Amino acid sequence: MATTTLVNIRMDPELKQDMEDTCRELGMSLTTAFTVFARKMTRERRIPFDVSVDPFYSPSNLEHLRTVRADADRGVNMAVHDLIED
Repeated sequence: MATTTLVNIRMDPELKQDMEDTCRELGMSLTTAFTVFARKMTRERRIPFDVSVDPFYSPSNLEHLRTVRADADRGVNMAVHDLIED
């Protein structure tokens, strides 16, 4: 019989709950999901998905969004656009 080892992972509680819910919908446990990840990573010798930075969350874009929001709150720099109907 194969033996197992305990692995502790620190994670935001809300993220953990969301992941558990997703795993449950897929018919697996959190442990199974991490085991699948570990097996695939070990077999392929790479992270089995793209890891990248979403430009939406770049400091310059977040600053732009803060500025647009502040303008909207003050009612300035607001443009009226026609509705585009398909």
